[in-house]
Amino acid sequence: MGNNKYLFFGGSYSNFHAIEALKHEAERLAISPEHIFHTGDVVGYCAYPDETIDFVRLWGIHVIAGNVEVQLREGEEDCGCNFEEGSRCADFSTLWYPYAQTQVSQKNIDWMKTLTTYKVHEIIGRNWGVIHGGVEDISEFIFASTPWERKQAQFDLLGVDIIVAGHSGLPFVQQEEGKTWINPGVIGMPANDGTQRVWFGVFDTETSSYERHSLDYNAEAANAKMLEKQLPDEYAKTLITGLWDNCEILPEKETNQQGEKLYPKKMTL
Repeated sequence: MGNNKYLFFGGSYSNFHAIEALKHEAERLAISPEHIFHTGDVVGYCAYPDETIDFVRLWGIHVIAGNVEVQLREGEEDCGCNFEEGSRCADFSTLWYPYAQTQVSQKNIDWMKTLTTYKVHEIIGRNWGVIHGGVEDISEFIFASTPWERKQAQFDLLGVDIIVAGHSGLPFVQQEEGKTWINPGVIGMPANDGTQRVWFGVFDTETSSYERHSLDYNAEAANAKMLEKQLPDEYAKTLITGLWDNCEILPEKETNQQGEKLYPKKMTL
């Protein structure tokens, strides 16, 4: 089952409707759980933190710890997302993070304690590193416009040819100096492109090709549950509009791309 394909995705963000839809899509593509990698932040902005963890664990996929898992397992009082103090994102986190703290069971906290913050996995003779933000700084935001030197530093630390990273929420692929940086996107929130779709990536070992995939799911139901649980209205609205409430974490280039529709894309690695 799916022996020639690998699936990568980030940030399920407590969005149970999205993770459920992704599993159905993985099964349709015949990709087996041992070939699926989650780049962390299983828990986040949406309404089903414990249910999403249970689902991911039962699915049996590879998971690394995102900053939210690290903060929850260490009993910290904030999400550790690297938002600037006083920013809108920081203010919103004072609503969704305490909610997550009250919802996640002790058994799932114990599971979080078993997670590493990165993985190195060999796929057809090349070493792939799976990280959340940065290797040393799990909450580092690395975007397409981030200087290549910051990316090269991560390759040097891991000794890998390809890195699959999360945290920034926007899908992109860059290739330089014989290295490939992939952010497959996240499935818990839209990619700020004005659509409800969320994103993941698939690598095909037979063709040595990587393809960016979009995913449709029941965003209206996820939105309704967030409102019911009195989670941030602005994040709930983003599920419907596909636009982020603000671009505080984004560099200028990515800020200027808000609302530009993304498309599936395929390339050879």
